[in-house]
Amino acid sequence: MDATAEARIEAYLDEQAGLDTLRFITCGSVDDGKSTLIGRMLYEAQQIFDDQLAELKRSSKKQGTQGDEIDFALLVDGLAAEREQGITIDVAYRFFATDKRKFIVADTPGHEQYTRNMVTGASTADVAVILIDARQGVLTQTRRHSFIASLLGIRHVVLAVNKMDLVGYNQSVFDGIVDAYAAMAKGLSFATVTPIPLSALKGDNVIQRSARMKWYSGPTLLGYLGSVDVRRASAAAPFRFPVQWVNRPNLDFRGFSGSVAQGQVAVGEEVRVLPSGELATVKSILLGERTLPVAVADQAVTLTLDREVDVSRGDVLVASRSPCETTDQFEAKIVWMDREQGYAGRTYWLKSGAATVNATLSEVKHRYNVNTFEQSPARALDLNDIAVAKLALDRPIAFEPFAQSRPMGSFVLIDKQTNQTVAAGMIDFALRRASNVHRQAVSVNRLSRASLNGHRGKVLWFTGLSGSGKSTIANALELKLHNEGYRTYILDGDNVRLGLNKDLGFSDADRVENIRRIAEVAKLMADAGLIVMTAFISPFRAERQMARELFEPGEFIEVYVSTPLEVAESRDPKGLYKKARRGELPNFTGIGSRYEEPLDPELTYDTAELPIERIVDDIREKIRFYDQDFSI
Repeated sequence: MDATAEARIEAYLDEQAGLDTLRFITCGSVDDGKSTLIGRMLYEAQQIFDDQLAELKRSSKKQGTQGDEIDFALLVDGLAAEREQGITIDVAYRFFATDKRKFIVADTPGHEQYTRNMVTGASTADVAVILIDARQGVLTQTRRHSFIASLLGIRHVVLAVNKMDLVGYNQSVFDGIVDAYAAMAKGLSFATVTPIPLSALKGDNVIQRSARMKWYSGPTLLGYLGSVDVRRASAAAPFRFPVQWVNRPNLDFRGFSGSVAQGQVAVGEEVRVLPSGELATVKSILLGERTLPVAVADQAVTLTLDREVDVSRGDVLVASRSPCETTDQFEAKIVWMDREQGYAGRTYWLKSGAATVNATLSEVKHRYNVNTFEQSPARALDLNDIAVAKLALDRPIAFEPFAQSRPMGSFVLIDKQTNQTVAAGMIDFALRRASNVHRQAVSVNRLSRASLNGHRGKVLWFTGLSGSGKSTIANALELKLHNEGYRTYILDGDNVRLGLNKDLGFSDADRVENIRRIAEVAKLMADAGLIVMTAFISPFRAERQMARELFEPGEFIEVYVSTPLEVAESRDPKGLYKKARRGELPNFTGIGSRYEEPLDPELTYDTAELPIERIVDDIREKIRFYDQDFSI
């Protein structure tokens, strides 16, 4: 290669490295032509290699939908299931570049059941290209995707009216769709909406201006995407740096690694550590083996400070004079992404940046009908639901409202049992706890009460199917302990529902709240030094784990009464199974509602195999063991 060619290549690479990157999504209803549009764009922009083009032509003959023509959708629909059905299921990402800008495009599904996939693609996008079939006009999915794009902070929208070739390139059709969309989008938070008439199949107004729509004088699609100004406010915003890793390779070095979420920081500037509030000065900025005078948004660097301060993974370094808020309770919009329902009162892991904390979904205020934008009350969240909810954390995190900062205002919820991501969230604002409510110091503490009682408080949490023998065992055990001088109390499912929880039914959401209340009451009784026995079905592992986490190690003993369903049903002391089989009790555990068996209980008994007396004696022996472990 001669020097001139090398110089040209170097110049080209330097030019490409200096281009900014636009992230955009395509979304819309099924068969609006999203994948075809992206494929056409890649083809017209000469972003397809010869071998890819040859394979595309072969695939078009076998699986295409355009006869002898190239089916550009096959460039993006990579899954076998997508090609077989002719639909997009997963989010497909493609990269391409022009001499003006680099692009990352996310092709998102049109089907309602894949709304969560669309949310994933939209979460990092700067522009949304919302396709509308010119023959169909504004549809339900158009409203849905527009609402989600607005919710996720996308400010710029291209209204791509596709398949104009199938309506004779009629201007009145285009104008009618533009007017209908403008009326629908009045309540949404878009900064600009740019309508473009096009035909992805024929290439009209995709890259080249169409000679068949001379009445249109606006930009082509790629022309708009190459010029739209989406410079993010993150560069000019106050400095925010979530710490991902405390870098300590030896005793002489301690740095804090992560990516600058927004703003910039220079050597010598003062920063504040949140949530602790400690101050320090940036001593050095490292990028690999290089030192930098300044770190800017999106750079992954390591910072060192001028003094030893307590900084851990999940903390945030911020500009000392412009700190963000910290909170342990906030209101947020959440998108439910799990097939397992979400309930008020259930606890999850919340991950915001690098911070992971315990979070309780304390209240679901309402959910949106994203087809009509109306609000409706809800106690549970189903797959693809979008709702406004309140969350309470076990410790404060640093945050900013999502409308001001995507990286500082976003989070995910993770199921503690399965480690699956169940929801994506956008923080609206912090909730202030009542300032006149404080934990009251008391003179008599739990140790004093335990000393007076002669034993520590504990909770024996009996769980199992109705008719398994939970209450029978608890009653016999309490009588034995009472005769031996122990202070005890039974919280029985039926008795509690006659008083404290008489307002609750038997839906899954009500069962979650039922157990939450019982766990709190049991904790108070254990603090008083009582041995508490709870006899509840408590069908869900998540709530039993929530109850366990309220207690110190050794104070919570899960007793699984594992009597099989057929045995419990044959007993049926209250006739409940018969009613459930007749459909009179639709949410009865074991018949119409599931029971999640404990994975690792302290004790397990089957009353079909062991008599009650032997079970009680065995539990009594185990209690002696725990007494020795936690003696006064």
